[in-house]
Amino acid sequence: MLEARQLAASRGNTTLFSGLGLALAPGTLLRVRGANGSGKTTLLRMLCGLILPHEGQVLWDGRDIRVLREEYWKHLVYIGHADALKGDLSAEENLQLTCAISGAALEPGRARAALEAFGLAGREHLPARALSQGQRRRVALARLAASAASLWILDEPLAALDITAVGRVKELVREHLVRGGMAVMTTHQEITIDAPTAELDLDAR
Repeated sequence: MLEARQLAASRGNTTLFSGLGLALAPGTLLRVRGANGSGKTTLLRMLCGLILPHEGQVLWDGRDIRVLREEYWKHLVYIGHADALKGDLSAEENLQLTCAISGAALEPGRARAALEAFGLAGREHLPARALSQGQRRRVALARLAASAASLWILDEPLAALDITAVGRVKELVREHLVRGGMAVMTTHQEITIDAPTAELDLDAR
């Protein structure tokens, strides 16, 4: 289970949120809503352990993720606003690199299959700089098709995607939840995923 207790964050002299708590059980999607600047990305990065809360703690199975560190990150896939691709590396090399960094190395065949699942067959060996914005986003999201991690944290994963790719993301998230995984997502698009869903509205805090 993923838990947050009494989280607080601020930007300059502005408090983004305080006293924030959540508990995410297996098989559940948490959708985080809020206007631009409300702290959605800040919260997601806190849940990943990439930034520290000003107050409170994030727990994984009852243990503080600041103590778990790499042990926690092995259970996690985080896809942020930036695609984080290296322009000189191919789509396949980028996917293999990001998976290796997270401690889940991919065989070439599995990497190609994940890229194919996002409509990138035939583009595996193109350098990332030669891909369109939507194709680069699909390379980043191909981690979902290859990952066995139990927790997905996705910050605007549908940005720059066409209808087909949006449908693929929705299906992958649904399948992940059916298997007992967990997901936290922000998106400005109104989508429905057939799975138990909770909502956290930062504007209402």
